[in-house]
Amino acid sequence: MTADGVGGAGTARSGSTGARRRAASYPGKPTPPRSGTRQFGWRNARVLLAFFAPAFVFVAIFTYYPLIRGGQMAFRKWSLWDLTETPWIGLDNFRTLIENPIFTTTMLNSLIWVVVSLVAQFLIGFVIALGLRRKFRFRGVYQALVFYPWAVSGFLIGILFRWMFNSEFGVVNDMLMRIGLTDKPIPWLADPKLALASVIIANIWYGVAFFAIMILAALQSVPHELHEAAALDGAGRWKTLMRVTVPTIKTTLVLTVLLRVIWIFNFPDIIWAMTGGGPGNQTQIATTWMIQFTQQGEYGLASALGFIVMGVLVVFTGAYLMLLTRERKP
Repeated sequence: MTADGVGGAGTARSGSTGARRRAASYPGKPTPPRSGTRQFGWRNARVLLAFFAPAFVFVAIFTYYPLIRGGQMAFRKWSLWDLTETPWIGLDNFRTLIENPIFTTTMLNSLIWVVVSLVAQFLIGFVIALGLRRKFRFRGVYQALVFYPWAVSGFLIGILFRWMFNSEFGVVNDMLMRIGLTDKPIPWLADPKLALASVIIANIWYGVAFFAIMILAALQSVPHELHEAAALDGAGRWKTLMRVTVPTIKTTLVLTVLLRVIWIFNFPDIIWAMTGGGPGNQTQIATTWMIQFTQQGEYGLASALGFIVMGVLVVFTGAYLMLLTRERKP
């Protein structure tokens, strides 16, 4: 090869390098996308739609369709015993519910049921989670014993506690009489003053495991460096808990409380298994009352009550999230 050939090749390479440098120094129009990029994007979209379609159809059939049909029942005279005529009656079902003397008792019982159960479950679950966070012998066994109730059906828990609170041969009365706290059996589920407290005790025992599981998982994610730094600053256990641990897991606590409020408000299993809403509607909550309406064939009233329950939960959730948003703003 001649020197001119070598020189020509070198000149061509240097020229192309200089062109690339000038293009980088003086960028012009952006490089157009390749022809396959848009096709690749549409292909991804089609694949995602294909994967989501079965789930969407399933949810639409088993969730949204019943919700729409139930909404229609709430505004109609819909009785199982007379389906020949289901006229549109507007808000009459809601008016019938509100004018019923049981409505006030039911709403008050629902409030007590949610607040007392939630506070007790949260506090006991938090203490148990703090204890299980430490390493000790047979910790796995203790965790299994604490978390076991959450694996059992709520209706079954209600049946167990109904036998435990039985006035004739229940284990609760037997223990109280053995230790001398009472000299005669106590009618826990038959006494209007004690029935609501009895079902709340059962619900507290059942729901403690949920808070213990969630809070323990959050506590294990807190970096040890934060506790070490607090200890170096001279903070005690209480200050470390309130100023380091709780703020770190605040998001988990907020979401857990919100989910648990919704869950307890819509949880009739224990009450229905223990008392069925009695005696004298003293343990009646909104969801157990709804079950009674369905048993009586009054689907219109049951649907209207379901709308009221949904409205209460929507208002609570909105107010709850709004307050949290305001607290986060500087």
